[in-house]
Amino acid sequence: MLTLSGAASLKVKELIQAEGDEELALRVAVRPGGCSGYSYEMYFDKDFTPDDTVSDDGGVKVVVDAASAPLLKGASLDYKDGLQGAGFAINNPNATRSCGCGSSFS
Repeated sequence: MLTLSGAASLKVKELIQAEGDEELALRVAVRPGGCSGYSYEMYFDKDFTPDDTVSDDGGVKVVVDAASAPLLKGASLDYKDGLQGAGFAINNPNATRSCGCGSSFS
């Protein structure tokens, strides 16, 4: 499913620790919208459905809903912290096109 780089795993663990709830998982979803057709959504969650795919990557529980799973197959999440800003980025081999802002794809 979706894999996390070492830097992404460390940052997500840090953010979960700051939330103070070790049961939280990182939910990654694909939603209709954005200038290219789909956009990514990431948030912490601990309410799962039977259709969710739950995996553990680098000590981080990652949850993907059934509708998003095919669009995220083989994708990876990275975290960069540099002079030009910090943030998460998804590298998705299923995306055929992305927008200039980098937050939507088709």
